[in-house]
Amino acid sequence: MTASYVLSMLVSGLKLGSIYAIVAIGYSIVYGILRLINFAHGDIMTVGVYLVLVLMNSLGVPVVACIVISVGFSVIVGLLIERLAYRPLRDSTEETTLISSLAVSSLLQNLLQMVFGSQRKPFLLPNWLTQSHKLGAVSLSTINILTFIITAVFLIALYFILTRTKIGMAMRACSENMNAARLMGINVNRVVMFAFAIGSGMAVIAGVLLAGEYKTIYPTLGFVPGLKAFCAAVVGGIGSTGGAVAGAFIIGLAEMLFAGLMPASVTAYRDAFVFLLMVIVLLFRPNGLFGHAEGGRS
Repeated sequence: MTASYVLSMLVSGLKLGSIYAIVAIGYSIVYGILRLINFAHGDIMTVGVYLVLVLMNSLGVPVVACIVISVGFSVIVGLLIERLAYRPLRDSTEETTLISSLAVSSLLQNLLQMVFGSQRKPFLLPNWLTQSHKLGAVSLSTINILTFIITAVFLIALYFILTRTKIGMAMRACSENMNAARLMGINVNRVVMFAFAIGSGMAVIAGVLLAGEYKTIYPTLGFVPGLKAFCAAVVGGIGSTGGAVAGAFIIGLAEMLFAGLMPASVTAYRDAFVFLLMVIVLLFRPNGLFGHAEGGRS
C-alpha cells in the first residue's frame, strides 16, 4: 500500500463526502424547521436525473440546459410533495410524518420503475465532463473538480442566505419555534416551501454528479445515498447545517477508507459500515457530534 494510494482514497472520500453534503443539507434544513425526516429526498434526486437522461439522450438538449430544466422540475415535485403529503400532517406526530415520507419514497420509486423499467441504464455525460486531469499523484475528471467547486459554492450561498437574507432569518426563527415565528408574522408555509425548494434543487445536482461518476442510473439510485446523507446529518447533528456538512465528509472519508483499506472480502459491506458508524456515534453522542440537546418545541 503506497502513499499515493492512500491519498487517492482520501480524495475519493472528500469527493463522495461533497455529494453527501449537498444532499444532507436538504435533510437538515427540512428537519430543522418541521422535525420531518424526508426519506423521499433521495428519490426526488432520482426523478431529476432521469429527466436529465431523457432530455439529453432523446431530445438532444445540451447538458447544462438539461440540468437547469431538471432542477426546476424537481423543485416543483418537491413542492407538490410538501403540499399534498406533508402539510396536511404538519400537526401530527413525527411517527406519522415519517411513515408518510416512506410512502412517498416508495411511490416515487415504483412510478420510476413503471415508466423506465427496473434495469440499469447508462448515464453518459459529454466527454468534456469526463476528461481526466492529473494533479500530482491524483487523477480527477472534470466532473470531480466541479463536484468540489459546486459544493463550496452551495455552502457559501447557503451561509449567505441563512445569515444575510430575510427568508434565511425566517428559516432560523421557524427552526427555533414555529408557533412563535407564526405569531411574529412570519409566513411559515412560505418558509417551508422555500426549504423544500432548496433541498430538492440541490438534491438533483448531487444526483447528476453521482450518476455521472458511476455512469449508470436506476429507479433506486438515490435511496441508499439518501440514507447515507441522512446518516451524515445524524452523525453531525441533525438540524444543524454545519453539522450535516461535517458529518457528510466524515461519512464519505470513512466509507472510502473502509472500501480501500479493508480486505476485498469485506468491502461489499461498506453500506453496513456507514450505518454501524452512525449507531456508534449515537451511542456516545445521542445528539450527534455537533448537535445540542433540545427541549420540546412549542
